[in-house]
This record gives sequence, C-alpha cells and structure tokens, in this order.
Amino acid sequence: MGAVDIRLALTPADPNSPGSVVTIGAYDGVHLGHRQVIAEVCRIADERGLRSAVVTFDRHPASVVRPESAPLLLTDLDQKLEQLSTTCVDTTVVVPFDEARVLETAEEFVIEVLIGCLGVRVVVVGEDFHFGYQRLGNVALLRSMGAEHGFEVLGLGLVGLDGAPARDHEQVSSTFIRRALSRGDLRRANAMLGRPYEVRGEVDRGDGRGRELGFPTANVRVHESILLPEDGVYAGWFERADGSVHAAAISLGTRPHFYDDGDLLLEAYLLDFDGDLYGESARVRFMELLRSQMVFDGLDELVAQLQLDVDAARSVLA
Repeated sequence: MGAVDIRLALTPADPNSPGSVVTIGAYDGVHLGHRQVIAEVCRIADERGLRSAVVTFDRHPASVVRPESAPLLLTDLDQKLEQLSTTCVDTTVVVPFDEARVLETAEEFVIEVLIGCLGVRVVVVGEDFHFGYQRLGNVALLRSMGAEHGFEVLGLGLVGLDGAPARDHEQVSSTFIRRALSRGDLRRANAMLGRPYEVRGEVDRGDGRGRELGFPTANVRVHESILLPEDGVYAGWFERADGSVHAAAISLGTRPHFYDDGDLLLEAYLLDFDGDLYGESARVRFMELLRSQMVFDGLDELVAQLQLDVDAARSVLA
C-alpha cells in the first residue's frame, strides 16, 4: 500500500470527495501503536467508502511550544513520511507548526484542517489526545464539535506489543521507545518500533584513529535534533547512498580512552568492506548493544577489544 497523496500545504477539501476518516498526531517514530491506529482508520474508511488520512506536523509541536524541554526525535520529517507511506493510509497532510499555530485554538484547528481541508467524517485518536492552544482540545471537545458539524469521534486506548490494551508501563509509545534507547535496550525499542532504530547523516572525515588501529570507521554526522542511543558499541547495519547494506560494528560515544572530554561521535566499522565513504549520506540501523564505553590500559588491549567487538557484531548479525 502507501500514501498516494502527501500534502505539504493546507488546501481546501475536494467538494467531490466522499470525506475522510482522520487521525492526528506528531507520529514521531511511526511505531506499532501508531500503525494500529492507522489500521483502524483504514478499516473504517474502507467500510464506509471514505478516504483515510493522517494529519501530522512538519516539526514536533513541543519544539515550538516548549523548546527547552522538547524531546529528541525518533524520526525526522523525511523518515516519518517514508514510514507513513508504508501504511494503508490514502492521504498524509503535513501541517506547518509555527508560533501562529501555537496560538490557534482547538476549535480553529478543527474548522481549518479537519473540516476545511479534509471534509472529516470520522476522527480516530488516542483517548488521552490533546491539541490546540494550551492543549485545551481533547476527545470531549471533538465529540461536541462532531455533533455540531457532522462527524464521529473514536477514542482508542494505548496498546502493548501484542496489540491489546496495556497498562502504563507496557504501552507502546514514543516516550517509552526513547527511554529504551537511552538505556541501550535496542531489543525493546526495536520491538516497539517494529523495525531497527535508524539514524541518518553524512560521512565526515575524522582524526583517522580507527584507520591507524586497523579498524577504519565512517564518522556519521547526525542532526542534533535526533535521539542517539546510550553510548556504547553496537551491532548494526550501515546503508550507503547506493542502497547497499553492510554489517557493521558501531561505536557511539566520546572515546574516553583518548579524550577526557571528547565530542560525541557515531563511528561505523563496516565488516568486510574497503572503500571511500567520505561525503556520502548514510543510514545506520542499531540492532543490539554489545558493550558500554571502556578505558583501556594500552593500545594493544584496545585493539584486542575492537576485534572482539567485530566478532560479536558478526555473530549477532549472522
């Protein structure tokens, strides 16, 4: 399937359209919980002969409303749209979120976006959904407006990995995925995402230490808005700009063996690869934490550990 219509600007609803079943949210990560909501949207749309639609934002609303405490992102906009295109949804509408949007009331948002742009007939959201100025919009307000403007509202509870309603600590959510990544628990994070966690960036020139030690690495510069897992060494996959995918031992950290206060670096050693990657765009997928950062007694001990890391990564990815 796939999103056949991605709208990066708000346009009036097609008067010839039968109307839409709509869900709304930041959709950061497009995880299994999000996908279950979208599946329900598509089911209702198919059942009633309507269009299915996701309304999301060009940035996380918190980055504008409370930038000092906004969460780091699981997906940038391009990644989010790519993931949404793998679902059953017909239309994805990307709403620009700026200072003017912050001051927009929930009622104004419903009139402008849901009714004016999508001809909404059914809204499907989490039962704890909030939106609009000071987050005053909620499921109760949607239902009140729906009674006035002719659309229904379905509030869904959060689910666990099995798709069934779950208690708080068992729920699939962007927040719990961030927590799992921050402690290096890739198995749980990837299970909630339904895929390996991926970050993207460009390969920069480093200081060449890896090559001197016999393990040349690709230093991938990731945007500061994207969440990186806990510092450590990981087994994972490295996808080049040409689409080729390589097994990799991935180091994420400040290299405490060499520096007391080094910069955070994401370095990938591609197994069984010899080539120039500088300037290429790269996608790095994390599969499993192998170990935490370490300080070694000497270079021989460091090199021996790097070989163990490579062997462990090869074993995990086999």
